[in-house]
Amino acid sequence: MAKYYHNVDGVNIAFTAEEEATQDILVADYNSKSGERKLKQIKEIRLNKLQETDYLSLGDVTMSDNIKTWRQSLRDIPQDNTTEEQYDLILARDEQGNLTHAIWSKP
Repeated sequence: MAKYYHNVDGVNIAFTAEEEATQDILVADYNSKSGERKLKQIKEIRLNKLQETDYLSLGDVTMSDNIKTWRQSLRDIPQDNTTEEQYDLILARDEQGNLTHAIWSKP
């Protein structure tokens, strides 16, 4: 039984053996890069969080120590978390879609 199908005008047509082999390679490659995709997502969220507090680094504003520490902990995420399991914890969300890991909570 075929694993993959083309849908042509509502009709499923099974992949050929060669197409299945190619698709298996593509799927394996995609799955092997899951950690890279998660880290990219973490870095995008981190950048947004840092940008939200960039105004505090202006010359006429004094940044509190707890904000400095929090911003540094955001910058340290990639070096302090290197496994896909750690990425999953950092990206965990509640029922409403809010990030739940403490690292995201601005002090």
